[in-house]
Amino acid sequence: MVADNDKKYEDVFEEGDVPKEAQTVHRIRANSTIMQLNKILVANRGEIPIRIFRTAHELSLHTIAIFSYEDRLSMHRQKADEAYVIGKRGQYTPVGAYLASDEIVKIAVEHGAQMIHPGYGFLSENAEFARKVEAAGLIFIGPSPDVIDALGDKVSARKIAIAANVPVVPGTEGAVEKFEEVKAFTDKYGFPIIIKAAYGGGGRGMRVVREESSLQESFERATSEAKSAFGNGTVFVERFLDKPKHIEVQLLGDNHGNIVHLYERDCSVQRRHQKVVEIAPAKDLPASVRDAILNDAVRLAKSVNYRNAGTAEFLVDQQNRYYFIEINPRIQVEHTITEEITGIDIVAAQIQIAAGATLEQLGLTQDRISTRGFAIQCRITTEDPSKNFQPDTGKIEVYRSAGGNGVRLDGGNGFAGAVITPYYDSMLVKVSCHGSTYEIARRKVLRALIEFRIRGVKTNIPFLASLLTHPTFIDGNCWTTFIDDTPSLFDLVGSQNRAQKLLAYLGDLAVNGSSIKGQIGEPKFKGDIIIPELLDDAGKKLDVSLPSQKGWRNIIVEQGPKAFAKAVRNYKGCLLMDTTWRDAHQSLLATRVRTVDLLNIAKETSHALSNLYALECWGGATFDVAFRFLYEDPWDRLRKMRKLIPNIPFQMLLRGANGVAYASLPDNAIDHFVKQAKDNGVDIFRVFDALNDINQLEVGIKAVQKAGGVCEGTVCYSGDMLNPKKKYSLDYYVGLVDKLVALDIDVLGIKDMAGVLKPHAATILIGTIRKKYPDLPIHVHTHDSAGTGVASMVACAMAGADAVDAATDSLSGMTSQPSINAIIASLDGTDKMTGLNPSHVRALDTYWSQLRLLYSPFEAHLAGPDPEVYEHEIPGGQLTNMMFQASQLGLGSQWLETKKAYEQANELLGDIVKVTPTSKVVGDLAQFMVSNKLSPKDVIARAGELDFPGSVLEFLEGMMGQPYGGFPEPFRTNALRGRRKLDKRPGLFLEPIDFAKVKKELSRKYGSVTECDVASHIMYPKVFADYKAFIAKYGDLSVLPTKYFLSKPEIGEEFHVELEKGKVLILKLLAVGPLSENTGQREVFYEMNGEVRQVTVDDKQASVENVSRPKADPGDSSQVGAPMAGVLVELRVHEGTEVKKGDPLAVLSAMKMEMVISAPHNGIVASLQVREGDSVDGSDLVCRITRGDKK
Repeated sequence: MVADNDKKYEDVFEEGDVPKEAQTVHRIRANSTIMQLNKILVANRGEIPIRIFRTAHELSLHTIAIFSYEDRLSMHRQKADEAYVIGKRGQYTPVGAYLASDEIVKIAVEHGAQMIHPGYGFLSENAEFARKVEAAGLIFIGPSPDVIDALGDKVSARKIAIAANVPVVPGTEGAVEKFEEVKAFTDKYGFPIIIKAAYGGGGRGMRVVREESSLQESFERATSEAKSAFGNGTVFVERFLDKPKHIEVQLLGDNHGNIVHLYERDCSVQRRHQKVVEIAPAKDLPASVRDAILNDAVRLAKSVNYRNAGTAEFLVDQQNRYYFIEINPRIQVEHTITEEITGIDIVAAQIQIAAGATLEQLGLTQDRISTRGFAIQCRITTEDPSKNFQPDTGKIEVYRSAGGNGVRLDGGNGFAGAVITPYYDSMLVKVSCHGSTYEIARRKVLRALIEFRIRGVKTNIPFLASLLTHPTFIDGNCWTTFIDDTPSLFDLVGSQNRAQKLLAYLGDLAVNGSSIKGQIGEPKFKGDIIIPELLDDAGKKLDVSLPSQKGWRNIIVEQGPKAFAKAVRNYKGCLLMDTTWRDAHQSLLATRVRTVDLLNIAKETSHALSNLYALECWGGATFDVAFRFLYEDPWDRLRKMRKLIPNIPFQMLLRGANGVAYASLPDNAIDHFVKQAKDNGVDIFRVFDALNDINQLEVGIKAVQKAGGVCEGTVCYSGDMLNPKKKYSLDYYVGLVDKLVALDIDVLGIKDMAGVLKPHAATILIGTIRKKYPDLPIHVHTHDSAGTGVASMVACAMAGADAVDAATDSLSGMTSQPSINAIIASLDGTDKMTGLNPSHVRALDTYWSQLRLLYSPFEAHLAGPDPEVYEHEIPGGQLTNMMFQASQLGLGSQWLETKKAYEQANELLGDIVKVTPTSKVVGDLAQFMVSNKLSPKDVIARAGELDFPGSVLEFLEGMMGQPYGGFPEPFRTNALRGRRKLDKRPGLFLEPIDFAKVKKELSRKYGSVTECDVASHIMYPKVFADYKAFIAKYGDLSVLPTKYFLSKPEIGEEFHVELEKGKVLILKLLAVGPLSENTGQREVFYEMNGEVRQVTVDDKQASVENVSRPKADPGDSSQVGAPMAGVLVELRVHEGTEVKKGDPLAVLSAMKMEMVISAPHNGIVASLQVREGDSVDGSDLVCRITRGDKK
C-alpha cells in the first residue's frame, strides 16, 4: 500500500463543531481539531522533535517519540504523548538507533502512527527511508523519495542547476570514490578545493584542502566521516571560494506544483562548515542579487516538482556573484528565524501539505508572504571555545534560561540534571530573537545570552557574546571563514560561575571536612563576632564609617622616605608597630588568619591606631601561606587593606635577595617584586638577610630605593650578646650597622627573631648605636618567647629606639610579640609615651579575642614562656611550626629531644643566624637527626654517606649566602660530595628574568595576567600554579565567612555570602546523600536563593576501586593525550612503530566529529594504553612517543 498524498483538502480538514467529552488533554486538543489524521511519529532526537510536537499538538495530533537506550532520560521522550525505545539495549549504537529505518517504521506501524516527520539529520535526507515509510502506508513529511534522490545527492543537484542555467562553482561532474579522481581535479583546477559528502550535511564529511601535502589525508577523513554519518562515503569536489557569504532560501511546495519562497537567511557565520549564527533576512545583500537568488531558487524547485519544505543554498562572493551549491530536502535547524520574520509556522505547513493541503488553502501564496524586521539565531552548544570548541560532557548542574520580549527558545536536553554524552550533537538550545531592526535583534540575542546560567558543562556562550559584539558582526558583513580568520573572537570573557564553584567547595567540606593543612578540629566559637565601638573622651561614639585620614603615612606620600625618617626621629615619644596583622597570627595561629577577618576591623583600626609607626601586615610567610592554605591572592589582600587603612604606613618583610621566597632570585626579580609591592600599598620595607650577608642585603635595599619605598635596613639579632662564648658580639652588630648606614638606609631595624635580646643587652646595643648615629631612626622587633619581651622593648625605648613592636593583647606573648597595652602602660608617665589611646587599643582587642577562638583549630597550645630559648634559639614563628611538623613526622613525643637537636644542629652548621630560611635549615637538620637517631658525632662521621635534607645541602652550597665566620669544614665538603660551592652571593650566578616571556607563558595558560601574577609566579611557581588550579575549581573563597570556610554548617542552617556589592547568596545545607559504592561519591544538596542545587563530591574516606586511565602530562611532550572524550574508531600504530612529527596515531570520534590524534614529534611509539573501540575521556593517555631521529 502506498501513502495517499493526493487526498483533497476537505477529506483531511474539518471545520465543524466537535461534541464535548471528558476534558482530557487529548480531548482539549481535539476540540480545536482541523485534521482527520491524528497521530504523528518524529524520527529524531533532541530539540527538533520537541519543536515538531508543539506544532503537532496545536494541530490536535497525537505524538510519538522514539529514543535510543542512551537517550532514555532525554527531554524529547517526555514531551511526546507516547515514547518507545528503538530496539533492545545494546542492539544499536547510540547513533545507529536513529538510523535503524526498519525498526523505526515498525514502531510507527505498531503504534498507529499515520505520519512520520524525519526532522533534520539522521534519516531526513535518506530516500530509502522515505520509500519504506510510504511502502508501509504512512505519510512521509518531506519531498518524494525521487526528489530526495535527485536533490539530496549534491552531484545530481548540481546537474539540475546547470540544466536550469543557475550558476554553480566549478567542480567534479559526479560523485567520486577514489583519491585519483580528486587528484585529477586538483591537477586541472588547482587549490584551494573543498571535499564534501555527497549525501548529508552539517559539516560532516567536509574538508577544505589548500595544498597537495594534506590532500590524501583530508580525502580519507572526509570519506570516513561521510560513511560513518550517512552510510555512504562518496564525495564530490569543487573549487573553494575565499570569504564568500552563505545565503539560503527557504522554500515550500505543495503536491500540485506550487512553489513559494519565504525569503532568505544569511548563514555565513560558520565553524567547521557548521552554522553558528544565522540572520534573516540577509542584512547587506543588494536587492537585485536577492531577487535573482530567490527567483533561481523557486525555478530550481519547480524543475523537479519539489514538495514540502526545503532550502536552496548559495554562495555569494565578494563581487556579489552567486553560485548554487545544494538543496537540502528537509527542515533546517535555523528555520525558526524565517518563522519569526514571516509569521509562518513552517512545520505546520509541512504537516498540512503532507496531509494534502495546497499552499493556497493555507494562505501561503507568494503575494501574501512578506517579512517584518530581523531575526537572529544562536546555537548554544556544550563546547569549549578556548579549547578549539572541544565538546564537553557531563551533568548539567544548573540550567536557567533566558526569556522576555522577542526571545524564542527551542531546546532539547537543556535542563538541570541532564547528562550530556559524547554520542550526539552538542547543541543544547537555539536562541532566536526578533526585532524591528538588525541592531535591536542583535542586542536582544546578547541580552538573552547573558541571562543564561548553565553550570556543570562548558558552553560556547562566551564565544557567542564575543562574536555578537565584534564590529564586523555589528555591521553584518561576516563571511563563511570569519571565525577562523578572526583570532580576536577568542579573547573571551567567560562566566565566573562563582556560585556553583562555591557550592563545590562547601559540598566537599560537608563530605570530607576541612582540607586546610594544620587544622585540628572545628572552631570553638562559631557565632557572629561583635565589632567594637570606639568612644571619645566624653564617652561619645566615634564615627568610623569612613577610614581615618590622619596618620604617619601622609608624610611618606607627600614628602617621601627621608622626610618620614626625619619626622620619626624627631618624635618625642616612642612609636609602636602593631604586628597583629602578620607576625602575631603567624606565631600563634600558623599564619592562617584570612583577609576577610582583617578587613572586618580595618576602619576601626585606622582610627584607634592612627599614631602607629606602622602596621606590619604583609610579606614574609603570609605571602605564600595565603596562596598555599588560604587560597587567597596576597596582592588582593594588600590592595583591600590599603583602601580601608589609608593613613597608617604598611610594613612588609623582604628577605633581601630572596624577595619573599626561600632562595635567592635574579636581581631584576627582586626589583620587579618590590615595585609591585610599593605600587599596591606597601610603604616600609624591612629588608633583612638570614645570614646578615651585606651583599644579599644590598640587593633588597637598592630595590626598595629604586621603588621609592622607606628602606628599613635590618640587623638580625642572634644569640645572647652578653654571653662571651657567642661569636655575635656588640662589635659584630655595630660593624654591620656601619655597612647598612653606608648603603643610605632610611631606618635601622633590629630583628630579634628568637626573643633572646635581654633587657640589659638591649640597653647596651641600642645605646651604643644611638650614640654613634644620633640621627638614625631605630626600630626594634622581638618575640616574647622567654617572657621578657615587654622589659626588653621598654629598655630599647629608654635607650633611644624610635619604634618597637607589639601585638594586640589577645594575640601577644610567648612566640608572638609582647602585649601592646603592657608596653603602653610601662611607658606611661615617661617621655617615651606612644601617643595611642589605651581605651581604643583595648576596644580593638575585644575583636581579636573573639577571632582567636574562631581560629582555635590552629592553636599551638603553648602553656607559657620558654626560657630555654636562650639555649636553643628557635625563632618564635618557627617554634610553633616545628611543633606541628614534629607531630606530623611522628616526633611529637620527642619534642624535648627535637629542641635539643636544634641546638646541636646549629652548632654543626657553624652557629648561624637563624631567620627564615636559615632557621628552616637548622630545623630540618634537627628533625633529620631525631628521626634517624643521629648524634652530632654520627652526623660528622657519616656526612659523606647521609642523604641530608635539600635545604641543608642548599645552605652548604652557598645558595643562601655566606655565613659570618664561614662554612664548617670538613663537614661542608663531605656532605656536598662534589656538589658546587659558591663563594659569592647566588644572584650573581642566575640569569635575569625575561618578564615578557614569563607573562606570555602565563597568559597562554591562564588568560589575562597582571604584573603581580608574574611576580607571584617568579617567587613561587608551583604554589602559584596550584593556587590557580584551586581557584579554577572552587572560585574565590575569600568572600566566604571563616566559620563556613573551616567547618560545614548545620543541616537547615541559613547563611549569607556576599559575592560582591549588591550580590548576596542565601544558602542552606539540606542534605548529604548516601555513598555510591560504585563511584565513591556523594550528592550534597544545598538551597541557593530558594533553588535546590546539588553537587557531586568524592568521598575521600570511601574505598572504591575505580578503574581509570592515566592522564597525559601536558608538560611532557612525549605523552600523547586524547584531545576530548570519545571513541577511538581507528588505531594507526602499535608499540614500536616509528613515527615522524604529525603522523596520525589514532582517529577519535566524538559528537559526530572525527579527529586525528597525531605524533607531537619524531620517535617510537611506546606504552600504548588504548585499543580500537575504547572509550576515552579528555586528556587520557593514549601512548608515549620516545624521541627518535626519523626524517
